[in-house]
Amino acid sequence: MVLADDHKLLAETLAVLLAPEFTVLRCVSDGAELVAAACELHPDIALIDVNMPGLSGLEAGPTLRRLLPDCRLVYLTAAQDPTAAAEAFALGASGFLLKNCTGAELIKTLHTVLGGGTYLSEAIAGGDPANLPGARADPMRRLSPREREVLRLAAGGSAMKEIARQLGIAPRTVAFHKYRGMATLGLRRQSELVRFALEHGMMPERPDAG
Repeated sequence: MVLADDHKLLAETLAVLLAPEFTVLRCVSDGAELVAAACELHPDIALIDVNMPGLSGLEAGPTLRRLLPDCRLVYLTAAQDPTAAAEAFALGASGFLLKNCTGAELIKTLHTVLGGGTYLSEAIAGGDPANLPGARADPMRRLSPREREVLRLAAGGSAMKEIARQLGIAPRTVAFHKYRGMATLGLRRQSELVRFALEHGMMPERPDAG
């Protein structure tokens, strides 16, 4: 894990809190340092302050998603701002927490996102990303990053064992994410998944023939 917060005391306190259950690889103080550290260390999770000087946490998000698609992004903020939460999830975040959360809630969140799930503070939109601004217009926001990736590959015709091999997870975990994601989107059959993927530009790219 990499921690990013410009308040060094808070970052160091979080590192101590999380050390018994997670490996904190580095603490940084802005978005540019976060991107550099993450590219060097390849963490499973980046725990990110939304507002930092220079490159903010939200501004660093797209770069992290592009360079390290398997890194889960969990945001921390002092502001109860549904719009910022909606932006974070639209960028591919797995979690969004208020800084007044308990240590137990933070640890629960990190375990949840490592398992492929998402987490939103109860105080924001009732804890349901589907209730965030714009979420109903964009159903993709209701999926976790892992669900999106599994559905993308499944829509392209990959079998569960092949998806499991590509993502480095168990076939039953692939099945869990596939059927939970389809249920979230209200899809019941493979044909509906393929149609949805075509309509939302999520079909996997195929290498050019020849």
